[in-house]
Amino acid sequence: MLETWLTRELGIALPILSAPMGGRAGGELAGEVSKAGGLGMLGAARYTTADWIATESAVARDIGGAFGIGLQTWSLDDGSLLDAAIAAKPTVIGLSFGDPAPYVDRVHAAGIPVLSQINTVDDMRLAERAGVDVIVAQGGEAGGHTGHIGTLPLLQEVLEATELPVLAAGGIATGRGLAAVLAAGAEGALLGTVLLASPETIGPEYARDRLLAAGSGDTVYTSVFDQARDQPWPQRWGGRALQNAFTSKYHNSDVDHAKLADAYDPADPNLGVVYAGQAAGLVNVARGAGAIVQDIAARAEQLLERF
Repeated sequence: MLETWLTRELGIALPILSAPMGGRAGGELAGEVSKAGGLGMLGAARYTTADWIATESAVARDIGGAFGIGLQTWSLDDGSLLDAAIAAKPTVIGLSFGDPAPYVDRVHAAGIPVLSQINTVDDMRLAERAGVDVIVAQGGEAGGHTGHIGTLPLLQEVLEATELPVLAAGGIATGRGLAAVLAAGAEGALLGTVLLASPETIGPEYARDRLLAAGSGDTVYTSVFDQARDQPWPQRWGGRALQNAFTSKYHNSDVDHAKLADAYDPADPNLGVVYAGQAAGLVNVARGAGAIVQDIAARAEQLLERF
């Protein structure tokens, strides 16, 4: 068994969390990951409602028991999403992409540990001062919104700079990837892209097909989809997505917002967004999330046993 701080503290069998992917990670995906021995996380994006959190939390709990909820800290101004997340009584709450300090005490008062994804050492120090319990070093290989530093350099830098338990995210899609970050000193990993072709994900069907056809060089780091959809992400975070006709035409262009909004079509695979990371080339078949998680953990254990 791959026993780490993560498995001991969260009471899970495998040192794997599914990433809280907004628009893709609902209750079924989270539940299947937890059922398999990891911890599945719901992705509560800015446009998520409190009712959605309550409904999907119930689904996750029915399938897998434990689950987590990931929130975008910059979007929590009115407090309703955080209130809903706390009320759902998850195993862990993620407060990422912004200073978690205004919210950590409320989560801790409910007896829930706090996880924070960071993209720089300065982010880590901010989260550390806020009193979070777990750091996730999310490298720029990750799908969706992320930073610019690669996973391995960031992970090494963060491990040297903090005494908090650290997880790794970004580009981890096989047992080799999990073994690598565990050997480096991480307590576990967040998996995202590798789960996106699973039937338990939500979102358009074409997103799964496009991921299965993509290679690891077929992504682009861009803010053009946020601009087109009027998503007010802080400027420092772009999103890694699969390239398509929309990115070819508008990425790094000077087109105004109105034209981008008119051109964007979420129902068209050539014009809609599919956030995915540089591990896309490792996703070649649609498989259930639970089987993926168990296979990755088993292979990592085999590799680590060599030492």
